[in-house]
Amino acid sequence: MDKAAVINDIAAALRNEPTITALFLSGSYGAGIEDAYSDIDFLAVSHDGPTDEFAALWREAVGKTGEIVLWRDRQVKPTLINAITADWLRIDVDIINPDQTARRNAGGLKVVFDHGRILETLQLPPSGTGPNPARMKWQFEEFIRIFGLLPLAIGRGEYLNGITGIFHLRNLLIELLIEETAAPNRGGALHLNRLITEEQKQVLAGLPLPSPTKEAIISANLAYADAYLPRARRVATKIGVEWPERFEAATWAHLKHTLGIELSDT
Repeated sequence: MDKAAVINDIAAALRNEPTITALFLSGSYGAGIEDAYSDIDFLAVSHDGPTDEFAALWREAVGKTGEIVLWRDRQVKPTLINAITADWLRIDVDIINPDQTARRNAGGLKVVFDHGRILETLQLPPSGTGPNPARMKWQFEEFIRIFGLLPLAIGRGEYLNGITGIFHLRNLLIELLIEETAAPNRGGALHLNRLITEEQKQVLAGLPLPSPTKEAIISANLAYADAYLPRARRVATKIGVEWPERFEAATWAHLKHTLGIELSDT
C-alpha cells in the first residue's frame, strides 16, 4: 500500500473543488512521525464546514483509493468522518469552516493544498506548556475514586467488573507515566513504546492482569495503588497541584473498615 499515492489521489480529487479551501495532513503524518502502521488523518477547511455535500465529495475521493468497507459519517463527533478501505487503510478527516481556523495553531499540520494560504495565518504552537494542572488533579482523584470502589466489587461478588476496574486503573497509570516523560508529541492511542522509558515499561510489565477471583482482584488493586500513588504524589508536587489528602485518607479508612486493607508502607 503506497500511502503517499493515496494522499496524492485524494488531493487530486478535491484540489479543484470550489467549496474546499484547504486540506492538511494532521495526526502522525502532520507531525512527521508516521510509521508503516499509522492511519492518515486530514484536516479539511470547507466553506460551509461538515456538510452533506462535503461528505459526498470526501466519500468519492476516498473511494478512488480502494473499496470502502467501513464508513462513519459524523457519528463520533459532528465534524469527523472515519473510513477504512478493504486493505485496512484507515483514513480520517476533521472538517472545519474558515472562521474556525482561528481556534487552531499550526502545530502538527502539513499542507496538502492551501488555496487561501491559511497555514501562514495560524499561530505557532505553544512551547513548554507542561501538564494541565486541572486535568492532573482530576486524574489523581479519579484513580482514588476507582480504587475506593473495590469494596463494592468484592461485596457484590462482581469479580468480572473488578477486572474492568483494574484496566481503568491501568489506563490512569499509563497516562501518569506519559506525563512523567513529558513527551512532546503523543500521537494516537496506539503509540506507547516511544512515549515511556524502559523503567516505566518494566513497571507496567510487572503489574498483574488478574483472574476474576476475590483474592486476585484485591491483590491487583493494591499493586496498582503501590505503583500509582507515590509517583502521582511526586508529579503533583512538581506541577504545584494540591494532593487530595483527605480523599485518599478517607478511601484508605473505607478499605480498612470494609476489607481490612491497610495503607501500604511503600
